[in-house]
Amino acid sequence: MKAQAAPKPSRKQPDLPKGPDEIEEIFAEYDPDIARRLMAYIRPYARHLGLATALVLTASAMSLAGPYVVRLAIDEGIQKRDVRALMISVAVYVILYLIIWRVRIYQTDIMVRTGQSIMYDIRTQMYAHLQRLSMSFYDTHEVGRLVSRLTSDVGVLEDFATWAIVQLVNNAFVLIGILVVMLAMDWKLSLLTFTVLPIMAVGTFFWRARAREAYREVRQAISRINARLAENIWGVRVIQSLVREDLNFKLFERINRRNLEANLYAARLSSIYFPAVEFTNAIAMATVVWFGGHQVLNGHITAGVLVAFLLYVDRFFWPIRDTAMRYNSLLATMASGERIFQVLDTQPEIVDKPGAVPLPPIKGHVVFDHVEFRYKPDKPVIQDLSLEVLPGQTVAFVGATGAGKTSLIKLLDRFYDVTGGAIRIDGYDIRDVTVESLRRQVGIVLQENFLFSGTVLDNIRYGRLEASEEEAIAAAKAIGADEFISKLPYGYHTEVQEQGAILSVGQKQLVAFARALLADPRILVLDEATANIDTETEKVIQTALQRLLKGRTSFVIAHRLSTIVQADIIAVVEHGRLLEKGRHDELLALRGRYYDLYTMLYSRQQMAALAQD
Repeated sequence: MKAQAAPKPSRKQPDLPKGPDEIEEIFAEYDPDIARRLMAYIRPYARHLGLATALVLTASAMSLAGPYVVRLAIDEGIQKRDVRALMISVAVYVILYLIIWRVRIYQTDIMVRTGQSIMYDIRTQMYAHLQRLSMSFYDTHEVGRLVSRLTSDVGVLEDFATWAIVQLVNNAFVLIGILVVMLAMDWKLSLLTFTVLPIMAVGTFFWRARAREAYREVRQAISRINARLAENIWGVRVIQSLVREDLNFKLFERINRRNLEANLYAARLSSIYFPAVEFTNAIAMATVVWFGGHQVLNGHITAGVLVAFLLYVDRFFWPIRDTAMRYNSLLATMASGERIFQVLDTQPEIVDKPGAVPLPPIKGHVVFDHVEFRYKPDKPVIQDLSLEVLPGQTVAFVGATGAGKTSLIKLLDRFYDVTGGAIRIDGYDIRDVTVESLRRQVGIVLQENFLFSGTVLDNIRYGRLEASEEEAIAAAKAIGADEFISKLPYGYHTEVQEQGAILSVGQKQLVAFARALLADPRILVLDEATANIDTETEKVIQTALQRLLKGRTSFVIAHRLSTIVQADIIAVVEHGRLLEKGRHDELLALRGRYYDLYTMLYSRQQMAALAQD
C-alpha cells in the first residue's frame, strides 16, 4: 500500500527526549491538531471503517433485541403455557445470536485489516523519513527511542484508529438504545434505575484523574526499563570486562522495582473502580428487582418485562465502563501521535538544493576552499582550511584526537554541510549536486564497520547489488579475504549473524574492504580503517590496500605508520587548522608538528611490536 503524505505540522513541536533516563510524557491533553493529522491516515480507509461501524451497530441492534425476545418467551410462552410461542421465541433468540456471531467475524476481519494497513502506512512513511534525516539528528537522539516510535507508538494509533473510534460509536448507540427500550417498556422503573448514574459519574471522574497519573507512571517505568535493557545489551562486553554485572543489576533492579510499584498501584485503582462499578450495577439490579417485583405482584407489569429490565440494566453499565477506558486510550493516542509527528516534522538538514544536478562520473580532483565548520555556533571545528588533492592522490590526515580529521571526512560526503567556504569535486561545489550522485562515487570504510544480517556475499555486494557472485569473490580475493571466507561453514553463503558476530574484528574489516573495492568508488575514505587489525592481518591487506587505493583519490585517517608514510600528501590538522602538508620525508625535515607526532607514534608502535615478539 502507498504510504500517506505527512499532514501539516501541529502547533506544538517540543524537542524529542535525548537521554535514556529522561521521562517521556506518555499522556497529553486532547489536541485537535494531532487528531486532524491522524485523520489524514484514517481517511483513505473511511469506507472500510464505515462498513465495520455498520456491522458493529447491526450486531448491537440485534443484541439489544435479545432481552425483548426473552420477555416474549416468558410472557407469551411460559405465562400463557404456549409451547409454540416459546419455541418460536427460543428459535428467534438463537438465530439472532448466530447472525451476531457471523457479523462479528466480518467486522473483526475488516477492523484488523484496516488497523494493520494504517500501521503499515505510518511505519512506511516514518522509515522512509528516518532514512533521509541527517547525521546531526542521530547524533542527538537515541536509536531505542526512535524504534519505540516505530513500534509501540504506532500500535497505540492503530488501536485508536480502528477499535476505539468504532467502539465509541457503538457505546453511544448501545447506551441510547437501552435508554429508549427501557423507557418504552416502563418509564417509572427506568427513572428509578437511572438514580445510580450520578454515583457512577462521580466515581468515574475521580478514578479517571488518578488512573491517568497511574498509567502515565506505568508507561514511563516500562520506557526506562527498555532503555536500560537496550543500553546494557549493546554494552555487555564492556560490562563484563569491567565486572559491572552486580552494580548494573542493582541499578536495573531499582528501575524494575519502580515498574512493579507503578503496575501494582494501577492494579489497585482498577481493583477498586471496576468492582465499584459492578457493585453499583448490583444496586441498580436490586432496586429493579425490589420495585419491579412489587409492580409484578400488583399486576402493573409482567414478569417478562421485569426479566428484560434486569438484562438491560446488566448491559447498561458496560458501555459506560468501556468509554471510561477509551478515555485513557484517547490520551495515549494524543501523546503517541505527538511523538510520531515530532519525528516526521523534523526536516533533514542535508537536502538537494533547488536546481541541484547529478554529479557526472568524476576524476577525483578535490579542493577544500577555505573550509569552515561548526557543530555549534560558538564552537568552531574546522577553521579556514584549504587543501587541493589531485586525481589519484592519497591524503593522510594526522593529528591529535579532536583535531577535526573525522569532521573533514563527514563534510566531504555531505553528512554535514560546511558553514563557510566550499568543497569542490572536479570543479563542482558538492552543495550544488544531488546527494545521491555524490555518495555513489564516494566510498567509506570505517574503524568499526557495520555488517548487516545476511550472508558474507550479501555484505560484500551491499553497495552494488547488481554485481555477480564471481565479481564479489574476485573483490574478496583481491583484498585478501577469500582465505578465511572459504574456511567458513558455507563459504560466501555463511550467515554472519547480527553485526557479524561470527567474525573477528579483523575479518569484518576485510569484508568491508572487499565491499568498498566492489563498489568501485572514485573517491575512497579510510577512517581509522586499519586501527583494529592485528599486525598479521595488516601484512595480508597491505598489498590489497595498494590496489584499493590505486587510481582513486583517497583520504586516510590512520594511526599506523605503514599507511601514513606511503601517502602522497600528509596533512597535519590541529584545532581544525591545517598546520603542515607535504610528503613524509619533507615533513620530517621540517622538524615541526608532524615530526613530533611521528616520533611519538613510531616509539609507541615499536614498543607494541616488541611486546608482541
